Amino acid sequence: MLGLKLPTDPRWVNIVEKNIEDILTDHAYCEQKAASTAISLIVGFPEYTELVQEMIALVEEEMSHFKMVHDRILENGWTLGRDRKDDYVLALIKFFPKGGSRTTQLVHRLLYAALIEARSCERFRLLSEELEDKKLAKFYRKLMISEAGHYTMFLNFARKYGDRAEVDHKWEQLLDYEASIMKNLGDKETIHG
Repeated sequence: MLGLKLPTDPRWVNIVEKNIEDILTDHAYCEQKAASTAISLIVGFPEYTELVQEMIALVEEEMSHFKMVHDRILENGWTLGRDRKDDYVLALIKFFPKGGSRTTQLVHRLLYAALIEARSCERFRLLSEELEDKKLAKFYRKLMISEAGHYTMFLNFARKYGDRAEVDHKWEQLLDYEASIMKNLGDKETIHG
């Protein structure tokens, strides 16, 4: 369903199991960054009313997810750690050239967002199925469903605002590029890394 060309190596869950505190901190910041992305789409493209309405709802949802992850950190007696750079996202955003029309810029940002949500969904599915901590596994199952909805929303908006054939071609190219990035990731205690 997600179209990802390279699945996450299931051994990544072993890294997660040994670094729950780090994963939760990274996850909390991923939720915060997702909310920031939605806000930046509102600010950058206010004339797209339907997009703005969906982004308002997304900001609220992503911040509620941030709170859920933060609460889980506190339940374990930890505090939120510092944010670290996201090697996955930094590599991903190098795919599309800068510039172009406003519509092109919007479509590119929507495709990036769709792919990040798709990879998060895939990783959360893996965690929901493989984590020994069944309470945490159930937590990730609920979030996986949410991420799947975000992925399809962003991809559908890209197809709506851009030329469908061109968007689908770019999406396939981006999926191939993302697979090449993922070959070098999956060995860190981060959601995407």
